Amino acid sequence: MRAFVLALLALAFATPAAALDDGCLLDRCADQAKPQTSPSADASPAPRFGLPAPSGEFDFYVLALSWSPGFCELKQGASRQCEPGSGLGFVVHGLWPQYERGFPANCGGSTTISRMALERAKGLYPDEGLARYEWRKHGTCTGLSPGDYFDSVARARSRVATPRIFEQVAADQTLATLDIERAFMEANPNLRPGMMSVGCKDGVLQEMRICLSKDLRNFRSCPEVARQGCHAREVRVPAPL
Repeated sequence: MRAFVLALLALAFATPAAALDDGCLLDRCADQAKPQTSPSADASPAPRFGLPAPSGEFDFYVLALSWSPGFCELKQGASRQCEPGSGLGFVVHGLWPQYERGFPANCGGSTTISRMALERAKGLYPDEGLARYEWRKHGTCTGLSPGDYFDSVARARSRVATPRIFEQVAADQTLATLDIERAFMEANPNLRPGMMSVGCKDGVLQEMRICLSKDLRNFRSCPEVARQGCHAREVRVPAPL
């Protein structure tokens, strides 16, 4: 009988001994008692707005086309873009690398642009100063050389057709923001809602932002960009100067 009792006592203390061998000491065991949860599979990464990042690491591009008359009225710019008689409509504001949430900017490296590379930017931007600025802020995040970046800007611009209603604007007009989007979809058959946004300020059309895949071959959805569009139902579209 004594041997049987000793055997029962040995079994009773076996589990704590094993726990001690595993390093489970006092309240440290509470952690092991909690159910282990894994991060949600659809959890989104934290947004990164305007921070430097490894060059070339982004998800897609945004092509921003500035409506020159609206830009000049709102910004009162003094560049060639705003000179009387320029007659400029939509011009390239920039080609921006974008994350699903946020965007990189000022990614470092050499900001020097050769004269040969600037020649490849000629005719894309309203002036050379904007081309230099866009390279420093956005182009350095693409993983491309300045010349290749400006070539990409040209490819992106050629990918987006300008709707007829913006080709010959003789006088100021008021348009519904939905009608502006529809006009761009009609001019660009593969463009869909959620792939662009209308930019406005103080009820004036300022720019269009069109989302493109990283290889610039296709339009693509960009919920964050679309949500940040103009919330006015109608905007005034000033005529070119």
